[in-house]
Amino acid sequence: MSTLKQRVSGVVGVMLLTGVCGALAGYWWGRDFTLRHMTGKLDQYAERIRTGGDVSSAEGRAVLDELNASTDPYCSDAEIEHFRKLIYASEYLKDGGRVRNGRIDCTAMLGRVTGADARLGQGVTRADGTRFYRDMDLFRIQGQMAPAVEKGNALIVYSPFNRKEFQSSSMHYTVTNRGGDNGQTRLLGDLPLTGNAILTTEGSAQVGDVLYATRCSDRFAFCVTAYATANEALETESGQRTAYVVLSALCGALLGFTCSVAYSRRQSLEQRLRRAIRRKAIQVAYQPVVDLKTGRIVGAEALARWTDAGHGDVSPEVFIRIAEERGFVNEITRLIAGKALADLSVLLPTCPEFRLSVNIAPQDLDDPAFLPMLEQATAKAGVPAQCLVMEITERAAANSQAAKDAIVRLRSKGHSVHIDDFGTGYSNLAYLHDLSVDGLKIDKAFTQSVGTESVQVLILPQILSLAASLGLQVTVEGIETEEQALYFRTSPLPMLGQGWYLGRPMPVEMFLRVFETQERAAAETAALL
Repeated sequence: MSTLKQRVSGVVGVMLLTGVCGALAGYWWGRDFTLRHMTGKLDQYAERIRTGGDVSSAEGRAVLDELNASTDPYCSDAEIEHFRKLIYASEYLKDGGRVRNGRIDCTAMLGRVTGADARLGQGVTRADGTRFYRDMDLFRIQGQMAPAVEKGNALIVYSPFNRKEFQSSSMHYTVTNRGGDNGQTRLLGDLPLTGNAILTTEGSAQVGDVLYATRCSDRFAFCVTAYATANEALETESGQRTAYVVLSALCGALLGFTCSVAYSRRQSLEQRLRRAIRRKAIQVAYQPVVDLKTGRIVGAEALARWTDAGHGDVSPEVFIRIAEERGFVNEITRLIAGKALADLSVLLPTCPEFRLSVNIAPQDLDDPAFLPMLEQATAKAGVPAQCLVMEITERAAANSQAAKDAIVRLRSKGHSVHIDDFGTGYSNLAYLHDLSVDGLKIDKAFTQSVGTESVQVLILPQILSLAASLGLQVTVEGIETEEQALYFRTSPLPMLGQGWYLGRPMPVEMFLRVFETQERAAAETAALL
């Protein structure tokens, strides 16, 4: 026993000593590698933003020319409608309209504009004759900056969401103007940590503790500089903290490594979730979908619910995200769809107008077994395919050709496909023309803006008008007040609604009782008439 203890002590001592020496040597090598790797990433980051800037600028200049070329009376209803069509057809623009004498007179989205908010403010005159405004308060959404460009008597406003795809936790960028009345001036992005020489000269550089990479446009008067500090690179770049992790891990985890890893895996939320799926312990709650005109329940959305013995009620946002990141969310979709079809197998065949909505993930659309699974589940439950509505987020539907193909296949089998959380994942509405979908669900952020002064309220009529022109079924989620329900109920467009004001998610037994009570009351009323 004593010999065994000595051997263990010797092995641990040697491992600690060689581990510390290796960690110290690896730290300096890893630091140099990380900084060089980060420089390459900065160059790619700057090039990506420059390319996006060229494309959006080209579109913006073309729209500016069309706005200036308008032959309709100045800010007339006809001209505003003409501008609105131009903005809808654009990919990067949020709004556009007329300006004169330093004021905004009208725009496609806001109509005729009056008041102090109509002032343009201070801008930057550029070498190509346009005038750039870094941020237009009138067009802000959720605190996002809204840059604008003026030319002649026309103004375009870029969508604040265009820049979301360029956001990075470890890298920063600044867009610099070249020429114009203010020389080199920052247009967009973060406040740079260096002078104009680096900001307007293509190439890579390191000044002190900061790494830079600059790319300049050949078509327009701007340069993009991406930069990061050495500390940011070391803290966030892949593999750059390996030496620190090993050094700290050796001190506390060598003796108990096997046991602690095995225990943590068994006890991790991911492993618990996998076990819950195998045991079919994920439950389904049903939230009523209501016809806002009549107040009748015409459908239900199947929502996944999980109560873990160790963690209690786990939010769907948490465990669905884990399943998506780990690549097994399709197992949850399969489980929820099967349970929901079985739960409502008596109701669905007898109510041809009733629709069951099931959320599906992008991975489901890429899964060749997904559609056969649906066909088998609907056949087993004796439910017609047209009773099942598939809900998918708009970003997944719009950004993937595979998703678009899967949507076509789903609809060919009789299923309806709706865009979920519409309005939050894409910067414009033009892409809907290219999608073969049956409806859209307006995100609750728009619903909650009803009765407020949020700019999102101004966008709602445009969304509803587009949906009507495309013949799409509209469902409004997140209805929590009578004011919100009344706003959509009075719309001439037939709409469905969801939300706590109309009905909270509930177990299947309760949902069936509520639905049966409604149908009985409707039958009695019809008999009296």
